[in-house]
Amino acid sequence: MQAAQRRLTLLKGLGLAGVVFTMGVILLGAWTRLVDAGLGCPDWPGCYGALVVPDEGRALAHSPASPLVSAKAWMEMVHRYVASALGLLVIALVLLGWPLRRRADYPWRLSLALLGLIMLQGAFGAFTVTLKLWPQVVTLHLLGGFSVMLVFLWLHLRLRRCANGHLAPGGVASPRCRLTPLWGIAAMLLVAQLALGGWVSSNYAGIACQGFPTCNGAWWPAMDWSEGFHLSQGVGPNYLHGQLHAEARSAIQVGHRLGALALGMALMALVLHAWREPAMRPWLAGLGSAYIVQFLLGIANVLLWLPLWLALLHTAGAVALALSLALAAWRWRCLAPASTTSCQSSRQKKEWVHV
Repeated sequence: MQAAQRRLTLLKGLGLAGVVFTMGVILLGAWTRLVDAGLGCPDWPGCYGALVVPDEGRALAHSPASPLVSAKAWMEMVHRYVASALGLLVIALVLLGWPLRRRADYPWRLSLALLGLIMLQGAFGAFTVTLKLWPQVVTLHLLGGFSVMLVFLWLHLRLRRCANGHLAPGGVASPRCRLTPLWGIAAMLLVAQLALGGWVSSNYAGIACQGFPTCNGAWWPAMDWSEGFHLSQGVGPNYLHGQLHAEARSAIQVGHRLGALALGMALMALVLHAWREPAMRPWLAGLGSAYIVQFLLGIANVLLWLPLWLALLHTAGAVALALSLALAAWRWRCLAPASTTSCQSSRQKKEWVHV
């Protein structure tokens, strides 16, 4: 029993390490993208056919059409090394969790889901290079990174509950509040906004609109929505620096702004809905603060013409916002019904209908 408890404690720590590690990988990938190093190595998984960045002679012999820029190649390879280490961490979690897989409270399926997700994320990393920064793949690669981070977080929280023995008699998890549809709406809008952010970045539309709140001096500028959100772009061209014309990029930027407003309204409604629970207020305050900071960072990026450090902070803000919503959702689910008015009321209604 003590050995199992020690193993759970180790797995819980590895889960938390995975959250932090994935945050670093996301930010490192964003920096690689911002300095135009996504194609620093024209092949995958090596760099000009080598496991480390080679000299100019070998690089020229391997890929004459892709001159070596050593700094960008090293940036790309460091990103790959760190992402590979994250994959090893996931494998370690699965192997260490194998002896506990038959425990009713152990999140074994979630561990396997994380393993499958990290493998898929590795495939997207390869396609990002081989398809020459095709915007669809770059956006999915970003969403995959956020998904890995959030699954790591959920796994850590499940393992912590398992290690702490928060179970009712008979091995059944203690009662929890169910997530209302408002939580689902907020989550879907956040995913959509993250996808829009990835689409802005992969199509180089970050400064397609000059000024805020207007865009290029107009509230509704000339925009090409069909081209900006044409998801069946051809595979083959090099998408470094983008392929779309100005009006299509303006449509993408305006779409991202509208998505931010929709997400803000949903989060405001969610905060007002859950504020009645005193135990939720610190988490809701954190969620609201993360959104406000992220919104202001987006405005600053436009007004200051997308400086690298500020663009990286904007990605960090998206990470903080996603984590804040996930933690608030977890806290809501873990509220004890005896102390939760909303859960009590919903349970009483069910009992009344049953009677």
